[in-house]
Amino acid sequence: MSEEIKQGKLYLCATPIGNLDDITLRVLNTLREADLIAAEDTRHSIKLLNHFDIKTPMTSYHEYNKVEKASYLVEQIKKGMNVALITDAGTPGISDPGEELVRQCYRAGISVTSLPGPAACITALTMSGLPTRRFCFEAFLPSEKTSRKERQWILEELKKETRTIVLYEAPHHLEKTLRDLLEVLGNRNITLCRELTKRYEEAWQTDLEGAISHYREEPPKGEFVIVIEGKAIDEIRREERLSWEEMTLEDHMDFYERQ
Repeated sequence: MSEEIKQGKLYLCATPIGNLDDITLRVLNTLREADLIAAEDTRHSIKLLNHFDIKTPMTSYHEYNKVEKASYLVEQIKKGMNVALITDAGTPGISDPGEELVRQCYRAGISVTSLPGPAACITALTMSGLPTRRFCFEAFLPSEKTSRKERQWILEELKKETRTIVLYEAPHHLEKTLRDLLEVLGNRNITLCRELTKRYEEAWQTDLEGAISHYREEPPKGEFVIVIEGKAIDEIRREERLSWEEMTLEDHMDFYERQ
């Protein structure tokens, strides 16, 4: 009688977002002991592995192969292989294709665990000086080339958001995104965080108008996290009250008839 193969496990391993000293001992041990490392960009991740003298084999797992490659990795884990998933920087599954692999693992009855570590959204939020108890994370807004309608719909949703908002943005798209935010949200207070944990890390408290004016003269450099204050609840209540008071008698009658 053949011996039953013990199923492996998926390990989500957070890696540094800039400063290599931010990696945890647990992640290092897991990367060394895993049978396979699935990396978003193997050319990028080999630098991390070489720095810590990790010899574990790697395979690519990225946005353009995430469905079929996830199926392959699931089969390997079912055969007993332990797989460590890493992204280019930060925590796998946060604004990257890792969520697809996690989804397929759960469907296949495979155990998944996450090894905590760096995440740019949390790092920026905690150093922003804006309220941290309630927040929402939108990652990168859709580009207008990809879906202008979806981008506008998300911005309109954020207009009513009372929680602190966290967005990612690349330097060459920053000015456009700031202008769109100003147009839809109004002039909100923001903190712009760039090059987090790196040599030229910066957190700048300003407002949308001030940021647009600044980057009109000085082109932005580095990867950005934009932390935006939510809409004041008192302002929402005032707008609702004004809207109610401006309704016609027919509008009021229609409202009550639909209750």
